[in-house]
Amino acid sequence: MTAHKKKDPSHPLESNVKSYVRSFPFMATKAKGSYIYDNEGNAHLDFLAGAGTLNYGHNNDLFKESIIQYLESDGIVHGLDMATLAKNDFIETFHQNILKPRNLDYRIQFCGPTGTNSVEAAIKLARKVTSRVNIISFTNGFHGMTSGALAVTGNNYHKEGIPGTHSQYTTFMPYCGYSDNVDDSIAYIRQYLKDNSSGVNLPAAIILECIQGEGGVNVASPRWLRGIRKICNEFNIMLIVDDIQMGCGRTGNFFSFEEAGITPDIVLLSKSIGAYGLPMAIVLFRPELDIWTPAQHNGTFRGHNLAFVAAKKAIQTYWKDSHFSKEIKEKGNIIKESLEKICKEYPEYDFELRGKGLVWALESKQYPDLAGDIQRQCFDNGLIIETCGSTGQALKLLPALTIAHEDLAKGLTIIEDAYQAVIHHRQQQQHNIVTLRTNHL
Repeated sequence: MTAHKKKDPSHPLESNVKSYVRSFPFMATKAKGSYIYDNEGNAHLDFLAGAGTLNYGHNNDLFKESIIQYLESDGIVHGLDMATLAKNDFIETFHQNILKPRNLDYRIQFCGPTGTNSVEAAIKLARKVTSRVNIISFTNGFHGMTSGALAVTGNNYHKEGIPGTHSQYTTFMPYCGYSDNVDDSIAYIRQYLKDNSSGVNLPAAIILECIQGEGGVNVASPRWLRGIRKICNEFNIMLIVDDIQMGCGRTGNFFSFEEAGITPDIVLLSKSIGAYGLPMAIVLFRPELDIWTPAQHNGTFRGHNLAFVAAKKAIQTYWKDSHFSKEIKEKGNIIKESLEKICKEYPEYDFELRGKGLVWALESKQYPDLAGDIQRQCFDNGLIIETCGSTGQALKLLPALTIAHEDLAKGLTIIEDAYQAVIHHRQQQQHNIVTLRTNHL
């Protein structure tokens, strides 16, 4: 079932590299909470949330007031990495409300304001600390679009036709669940590292996502994550957790690794750390790893003070206690129950449901092209939602963490209706084909 093809509203001078407008062909004019409005007056319920950048929704009033006050006071907006009150206030707020309660002792590095730049910084730091070059990454992992980040990204689509993105210094290993037995993956990696004839050089770091968002919402078990941490300890390897999309509360806890009870050597945050859709990225690492020399990894926009202001307000508002975390998990259970109903209603589609907190994916193992039809049907009915996985085979739910319960229910109803409509249409098509064949005979 294919939705009505609307004209691409983009400016004709814009590059072919654009992507989201191809799935959501409308001209956005404003946004509020969990809605984006177009120039024709239509309201689109947003289950994409800036690909995880808008965990606190569009134009959150609590942050907006702080940003406006800062601008009206002529507070410094761009300051390279000079000391500013906005930066110091953010660091202190982050330390007191996020790091200290979790017994995490990390230095904070401000790098270029995108997630992929934090990946580049982390890889460089791990290599500098260990004097090794190899990096272990995982099947279906996604870490960004610059050359170094692409080298540790599993999906070949992003590397196609681009020389230099398949690095000889990256070794890919099976992620949790890639094979049937969790222990097989851990044992497999350990055996490769122990065997001097395996062809795998001892790596500087292992980089992973606790939940692979773009890769299909593949959820690593706490046991598997603890196994990886143990391997890193055993072989003196830096453990890098890419929390760019799954951090800042997406999984229910502020950090995605909290449930596993592990402490990474290096943690990457971007996307929603800027709180208001403002670009910001940070690298957290153990103090003894801070062997950078001045400006050894720099960037013109590594001091976005508006993002510091918004991030401070977000942390003070939502992370001063456990209430927000519990609310995220409760909403996650509502999503799970709704999607489980779809799985039970259409058993012949062999659905697999994966997720945690407010990130979920629903994939038909029998019909991998189904998710694309569902996504288009949802858009026609007023819901912005994307697909994920190596071939876009899974529907991905990524609503704002602050989404109102009535909007969450509305979005889930649109999804349920989309599955009913698309599957009914497919069944009708199949019936018509069988009828035509029978009549022909």
